[in-house]
Amino acid sequence: MIISYIFYAVGIPQLKWFGVEGEYSIMVIDLLGPSLEDLFNYCNRKLSLKTVLMLADQLINRVEYMHSRGFLHRDIKPDNFLMGLGRKANQVYIIDYGLAKKFRDSQTHKHIPYRENKNLTGTARYASVNTHLGVEQSRRDDMESLGYVLMYFLRGSLPWQGLKAGTKKQKYDKISEKKTLTPIEVLCKSYPSEFISYFHYCRSLRFEDKPDYSYLKRLFRDLFVREGYQFDYIYDWTILKYPQIGSNSRQKQPGAKAGSKLRPSTEKPEKAPVGKEMHDRSSGAVEVLGRRSASNVNVDRSKHRPSENVSPSKEVRSDLDRGRSSLSHNASMSRKAVASSSRIGTTVSANESRSSWLFLEY
Repeated sequence: MIISYIFYAVGIPQLKWFGVEGEYSIMVIDLLGPSLEDLFNYCNRKLSLKTVLMLADQLINRVEYMHSRGFLHRDIKPDNFLMGLGRKANQVYIIDYGLAKKFRDSQTHKHIPYRENKNLTGTARYASVNTHLGVEQSRRDDMESLGYVLMYFLRGSLPWQGLKAGTKKQKYDKISEKKTLTPIEVLCKSYPSEFISYFHYCRSLRFEDKPDYSYLKRLFRDLFVREGYQFDYIYDWTILKYPQIGSNSRQKQPGAKAGSKLRPSTEKPEKAPVGKEMHDRSSGAVEVLGRRSASNVNVDRSKHRPSENVSPSKEVRSDLDRGRSSLSHNASMSRKAVASSSRIGTTVSANESRSSWLFLEY
């Protein structure tokens, strides 16, 4: 089980228990808050540059950590990043390792071989260009997908959303074509050039290259400082919940020294630098949204997103949805929430099997 290789780290849910119950394999993890997709919807489907930059720092850290343990995530998307609760309400967690894959041998550290003609694994909307072209995924692809997530938050949508096609394959082909033909400069038009630099760097990486995570974080940290923002953990959803604190958060700090308001790399976000009251309000906003998203998760998420995720067959998917629906109802009554579920033996494609675990947050 992948989580047993990566647990006890910042932003990784703690494993409480796992075992088999009937036809399900079950894993109980920490109770977490709403996903970034839920919060994005709450904020009217657009996030400020400040919020995106604060998130980017943590998101890169999460992916970097998975890579350091020898795993690719292969399904980087807003739904798979959740905020914590209580004292950890400002901390981003990475979840859903069902498509994760070991990219190097733990003993020899030998990288998996380059291959082509692979089926698309992950979510088409955020998949890298090379993934669309059938190339075996590596670390560079997780990082490119993360870039699309950041632009999705800033823009409100991506140019290849909403494309119509007769079949799923035709739709994926259209997404691939649109993504390939959209220059990075067009995708990032009207936004800081650091995002262009991010994509150019990710796409310049060779198959086995280790990304320079520090360089990518530094791109956004320097931009954050240049914009004069305070790293106060006051996100857009906090301001919507508590408008009275918005004016203080929006004030820029001229002449700030590089790194002066950025979180240290050790990342201890339990205590926000703006004081206990501000932190409690931020935590409260996330907890309220967490309760809301737990009871409405099926309605909210189906509203805004076409089916772009490469997933099991329609018959199996309907089984999963029924399982999620009933479990989500029970979860909202008992303060437990279902993160994801699948029947034993569920497959994603002929060559890529998805882990069959029922996740419960405790």
